[in-house]
Amino acid sequence: MAYFSELLGRLVADADGECIGRLEDLIASNRSEMPHPAVIALVVKQRSKELLVPFSAVAVLLAPAISLKCTATSIKPFEPTADSLYLARDVLDKQIIDINGVRVVRVNDLELARVNGAIYVANVDVSSAGLMRRLGLPKFVQGFLGRWRRGQAPGFISWDNVELLASDQPMRLKVPSDKLGELHPADLAEIIGDLSRNESDKLLQKLDLETLADTLEEVEPELQASLVEAMPDQKVADVLEEMAPDEAADLLAEIPENRTKELLNLMEHKEAEDLRKLLTYPEDDAGGIMTTDFAVIPPNLTANQAIALLRTTAPEAETIFYVYVTDSAEQLIGVLSLSDLVLAKPNTPVTDFMHRRVVTVHLKDSQEKVAQIISKYNLLAVPVVDDQNKIHGIVTADDALDKIIPTAWKKRIPRLYS
Repeated sequence: MAYFSELLGRLVADADGECIGRLEDLIASNRSEMPHPAVIALVVKQRSKELLVPFSAVAVLLAPAISLKCTATSIKPFEPTADSLYLARDVLDKQIIDINGVRVVRVNDLELARVNGAIYVANVDVSSAGLMRRLGLPKFVQGFLGRWRRGQAPGFISWDNVELLASDQPMRLKVPSDKLGELHPADLAEIIGDLSRNESDKLLQKLDLETLADTLEEVEPELQASLVEAMPDQKVADVLEEMAPDEAADLLAEIPENRTKELLNLMEHKEAEDLRKLLTYPEDDAGGIMTTDFAVIPPNLTANQAIALLRTTAPEAETIFYVYVTDSAEQLIGVLSLSDLVLAKPNTPVTDFMHRRVVTVHLKDSQEKVAQIISKYNLLAVPVVDDQNKIHGIVTADDALDKIIPTAWKKRIPRLYS
């Protein structure tokens, strides 16, 4: 193993021992049979120009002095292509996403490995020791730092587990979209928060609609609006349909009114009407923080029939820990938990085991009052009703506590709902 930073600046000599310059960079390219890029050329800095030397002309690279197999006059200069990756120019000091570690880090150095005569980029060094090496500090200082950082996050990341992001370059290291999709939306949101606007836009383009919607739900509405600003209207409309209605309404509240109208017109009718309704309520009232996705059944069902109905009508519900029972006028007459329903005998009427005394909040109740109700009765969600006791939505515990618990704390609390 060798470090790229230790090769930079080394003398390059031809077959006659004549110095032709110093190493300024290495050019690499991905080969189909290897997930790591192979070195294919050297960039040699001469007095007034650069000489690109093909790797086939190199006798020894990983040595105190780099030697070539041929004389300077017989070197056939290497011709770079669009796929050529300059390790110093394109990789060093760039931000990368560590897929396994779920973090954004900076490339301090690269670890090179010889395999069957070829030189490959094995690992990315993101450690402080790598930075010290780049700065040319003595090895005893590097060793001290290594001992001090022992037990902290790994300093090396395999090349095939990172995504290179550069505002002036296309993405160079391709991580399959399914790897990004495996990350929890909260982790993706944290990564996006560490990236520049241009870099976050590139990352979001790699996500499918469902993952993109889940990720946007994990960031504050102001940042949501910024992230979708450059997206095509149709894509934003599709994302809004995938988001929970209350989260989508919060996003639309941060978007200029004329664009909001266009987005609502592009959405499916039912989803658009739900959002129009939510946007009419003050954002800090129960009506403004509720979601219209909840599980509801009529009272004239048995337990078995209720379960069958929920299988077809409730997949999009925010939570089905609670199932609400309403009459023909949509007035709330009872509630039951999912455990009540599952444990009831199949032919038992829902009205026999539902709870008729339902804790509710009013559309105009403040967010603080909703949070107090949820806390007092130890609820996961509370239904929101009007003066006629008609149910309009539910407020989940996390949404009720959204402005009461500091954002930094919320990130440390697991979400109760999926």
